[in-house]
Amino acid sequence: MNLRRDVFQAIADPTRRAILLLVASQSMTAGAIAANFNTARPTVSKHLQILIECELLGQEQTGREIYYHTNAKKMKEVADFIEPFRQMWDDRFNKLESIMKNYPNKK
Repeated sequence: MNLRRDVFQAIADPTRRAILLLVASQSMTAGAIAANFNTARPTVSKHLQILIECELLGQEQTGREIYYHTNAKKMKEVADFIEPFRQMWDDRFNKLESIMKNYPNKK
């Protein structure tokens, strides 16, 4: 059975979020990524596979090395989905702040 993974399932895992942060600034090999974690390299490889399946990471072969990099287009899709929620919560907190400023302090 071929399981199609969801982007949000992928980023729910803290290790995968850490991997995305690592490769956000520069492309890295699996070995370089794995060196940042206290887990077995096959475990990191499984996380990389999931991120690739969800298209959050891309890979490019240079000689014998495979470099992993973020897929900016897919990351933007995630950010675009989350943006309305961020705006909603900003509005709610701003309203709460306004109410609290007008609320008399009891000392």
